[in-house]
Parts: sequence; C-alpha cells; structure tokens
Amino acid sequence: LVALGVDQKHSRPNRPTTCGKVERFQQTFKKWLSARPPAATSSALQTLLDEFTTTYNHHRPHRSIGTTPATKYGLLPKATPTTPTADLRIRNDKVDRDGKLTLRYQGKLHHIGIGRAHAQTPIIMLINDRHIKIIATTTGEILRDFHLDPTRNYQPQNTRNPNH
Repeated sequence: LVALGVDQKHSRPNRPTTCGKVERFQQTFKKWLSARPPAATSSALQTLLDEFTTTYNHHRPHRSIGTTPATKYGLLPKATPTTPTADLRIRNDKVDRDGKLTLRYQGKLHHIGIGRAHAQTPIIMLINDRHIKIIATTTGEILRDFHLDPTRNYQPQNTRNPNH
C-alpha cells in the first residue's frame, strides 16, 4: 500500500462507532444469513456467501446511496497511485550452469542463487521494484520469491530476507 501511495487507516480497538459502515454491513450480513437454513457443507456455505454478495452488491438498493453499490461504484472516478509505480519488468532467462541468475537493479549487477539442481532451467523473472519472483517456465514452480537486498551483490538462496 505504501508503494502505491495508499494511506491505510485503522479504527481504534474496541470502538465500534469508529467503523460504523463495517459494523452495519456485518449486521446486514448476519440478519440475511440467519434467515436461511444453516449450510450443511463448506460448498453450501460458499453458495450462500456468493448469493449474499450478488444480492448485496447488484440487486438490493441501499438507503444511504439510493442505488446498488455496483451501480454507485461504476459512476465514481477510480483512485490511482499518487506516484508512478516502481520498476515493473518481466524477463525470460535461463539459470546458468552454477545455479545462478543475474539482475541489474539501479545500475548495479546482482547475482541470485537458485541452486545447481535448477541449472539450465528456463525461467520467467517477475520484477516489481525489489520484489522478485522466479518461476520455472516448464513446470510453473516458484523457484524463488524474495525481496532484493540492494546492499548485497549476491542474493543467496537459503537465507531469509528480513524484508520479505
């Protein structure tokens, strides 16, 4: 959220009046659910949840807005990030014979350990600023999912990155 410029706000603990819209939604949901027979299975419960969501958003006009939430949402301008999104890239590559990849980030070359077991594996690297996800092209297996430490030249495969 911070990276997208979204200011997240929390209500105060044990103060339901500070989040009245959520409390009202919960009341409506509980009342609607209690008017139906209890679900016998998780799939039956999911069917009820889907039915409620559709009714609540698309068929039931709300008193405070005079229409359905879906209609109101369609009329409102959509929020956009206040700052441009960071470095978004997709790269096709192959793990080298030593089980490593390289990535240039902010003009500096970084080496990423994948493991020799994956030598010569074709990959797709999804790069969202410092968040890197490396996926084996043929199997779809996620080989690495981590945050790049720009202070380190080598990103070892077995250490936990505290920023992840």
